[in-house]
Amino acid sequence: MAITVHLSELLKERGMTAKELCALVGITEANLSILRSGKASGVRFHTINRICYYLNCDVGDILRFDGRLEDGHEM
Repeated sequence: MAITVHLSELLKERGMTAKELCALVGITEANLSILRSGKASGVRFHTINRICYYLNCDVGDILRFDGRLEDGHEM
């Protein structure tokens, strides 16, 4: 996948559990699990904003682009 999710690493660095983050952000553990696994097809900016706020991080710390198109065609 061209966009990778590094939320698990951030949680570990911050000493926070997924359950704690869910309570703060206001999302279900199932939805956070989908996001953490990289299987989410979309995420609301509101959710990303709250995750960044509570983890004291930037969007680029959570989501990273590997430089490739998801369908395998490079520009």
